[in-house]
Amino acid sequence: MIRDRVYHDMTNRGVTGWLVSALLTAFYVVLYFTAALTPWAQKLGLSSKWDLYGVLYTVAIVGGGLAVIRKYGHNRYQVLRTSVVMFVQVVFAFSIPQMLKAMHQPELYLSYFWPLKFDYLNPEYLSQQPTWFIVYSIAGGLVLVPLAGAFFGKRWYCSWVCGCGGLANTFGEPWRHLSDKSTAAWKFEKISIYSVLGISLTLTGILVYSWTTGSKAPVVVEFQSWYGLIVGSVLSGVVGVGLYPLGGTRVWCRFFCPMAALLGITQKAGKRFHIRVKDDMCISCGLCSKYCEMGIDVRAYAQMNESFTRASCVGCGICSEVCPRGVLRLESESGLVQITVGR
Repeated sequence: MIRDRVYHDMTNRGVTGWLVSALLTAFYVVLYFTAALTPWAQKLGLSSKWDLYGVLYTVAIVGGGLAVIRKYGHNRYQVLRTSVVMFVQVVFAFSIPQMLKAMHQPELYLSYFWPLKFDYLNPEYLSQQPTWFIVYSIAGGLVLVPLAGAFFGKRWYCSWVCGCGGLANTFGEPWRHLSDKSTAAWKFEKISIYSVLGISLTLTGILVYSWTTGSKAPVVVEFQSWYGLIVGSVLSGVVGVGLYPLGGTRVWCRFFCPMAALLGITQKAGKRFHIRVKDDMCISCGLCSKYCEMGIDVRAYAQMNESFTRASCVGCGICSEVCPRGVLRLESESGLVQITVGR
């Protein structure tokens, strides 16, 4: 069928895939760097282009999420995980901020934490927010994020809560297999993601020092502005989503996200989350590696009968889902947390 051919072309770097990538990239360039979407937002009764973006983002996650649930309906883990992603986006990342805005309160996004939401540990920003949010933000960034990462792995956030991962695992599902599996990509990942985390930590420290001493130099303001432009706009949006049809759905999460880097460190340090490999059952079909959105060569571990913890693994569970022999299982120290059903 023509529809199937177009879909295959779009999801395998064909002409249609390149076209979709160009359209997504263009959309984010227009969104971030122009006011062209503002009139469209106003025609729909929305106050700004960001409100329009919030609507489109939520529709993409919900629509993509329903398609994922239909696809993996036999797998309770995938249905539950996707349902939570949709719920968090609709309630915490869209409805609550809009309600707060309608009540003339600060538009606060409760599904994001530092260092992903950089301002959430910026003293100058926090000093203008309600007391409850200051406590929420500091406790979330400095306590909840690292502790939950150590006990449950980074999957609790990257695959269940985060809007970036939520879009990747719903709207971006058709392109998950396009992630770069090369050694060069892995080497670049180790440098790039921890570099961004290092910059984020350094800038946060500078801002805290500047605020407490009352000596915020102009260079700090410029540094902060450049960080927001490059990391917050170009890498997370223009590159992160624009390259879905060419580089897979986790380009941002894998190579640049400071939250993913921080959670990866705590995941490795906690040693509670791992992927269990059943001995001598792998038939080397390679489906686990093909569909790993983080570019991990899962098959290599399965061939060596080696259970493993990788800092980059987001615990999406698709490697376990696609394995024809049920070789892979997501486990924690306290026991099994996911079994692929329907085998």
